Amino acid sequence: MKVIHQRYVAYSDAHYAGNLVDGHESLFAGYSSVEFLAPVRGGDVIEVEARLVSRGKRSRAVAFELRVICRSLDETGRAEVLAEPIVATRALGTGVVPADAVKKAS
Repeated sequence: MKVIHQRYVAYSDAHYAGNLVDGHESLFAGYSSVEFLAPVRGGDVIEVEARLVSRGKRSRAVAFELRVICRSLDETGRAEVLAEPIVATRALGTGVVPADAVKKAS
């Protein structure tokens, strides 16, 4: 099972020199690995894939890959669709389903 989500990264999301975008917190219990492979800049269009790796009684392991699919050319809003997406981040995280949610599902 997997989900793919695409979104535009607004220049207002960029907070660092070079129009770099900061990372965001998640509601996961934790990440067992995170690889930052390339920058995400204001004006980029990104695609994030989340794939269920394993499922326990209350835990879920999810693999993530964030790809830049359009790269900003400048601050005018012009961008180019990349022939090959740039893999910017890979991560593996674990989410935990609350015990009361497991009871309700039973």
